Amino acid sequence: MIFTQITTVQDTTDVLANSTDSVRIIDLLLQGGFMMIPILVLSIVAVYIFVERGRTINGASKTPDEFMSQIRQQVEKGDVNGAKLTCQHHDSPVARMIEKGITRIGSPLKNIEVSIENVGKIEIFKLEKNLSLLATISGAAPMLGFLGTVIGMIQAFISIAQEEGSVSPKLLSEGIYTAMVTTAAGLFVGILAYLGYNYLVTRVQKVIHKMEYNSIDFIDLLQEPR
Repeated sequence: MIFTQITTVQDTTDVLANSTDSVRIIDLLLQGGFMMIPILVLSIVAVYIFVERGRTINGASKTPDEFMSQIRQQVEKGDVNGAKLTCQHHDSPVARMIEKGITRIGSPLKNIEVSIENVGKIEIFKLEKNLSLLATISGAAPMLGFLGTVIGMIQAFISIAQEEGSVSPKLLSEGIYTAMVTTAAGLFVGILAYLGYNYLVTRVQKVIHKMEYNSIDFIDLLQEPR
């Protein structure tokens, strides 16, 4: 009796092990059908945008704390050319905005503000490039997954309808879980793209805040009495 129980437990363990080995993630993905191709493409594009935008935003946020102090000292001394060179040595949106303002020194203050604001708009556009595409992927990937599931279910029921006699539970279950793979993959890609989009937007907002703060600081510098 005990030997029989041990044998049964061992058989059950072997079945579970074999089931785990046979149903691997890569196998499920391959069984997802042709709708897995656009989902895979969207995942690659999403990863590329996230890495590329992350590096760009990271570089844009690297403005040394002493940058505005140097600009202040040079402008107060009347060293406009030195202030321009300082801006040119820093590859950041803040530096390009301040450089534009320095080139307009001597013009009415309103014109200087407009010039800095125009450069700021261009820099913001550069920072936000392709972020809308990442947001689109976060919504499109789950929809493609649902579409793949619907197509898979249709194909499964067509196969069932063509079966003669009783329907095999195995046939029904395989058709359903294969169809559900695209939904899982689409949701996975969509969630990651959504999280990546919100993270990058938060980073961009911090850079924009830094740009506004430094531009206001520069305008206040020009208004100080000499």
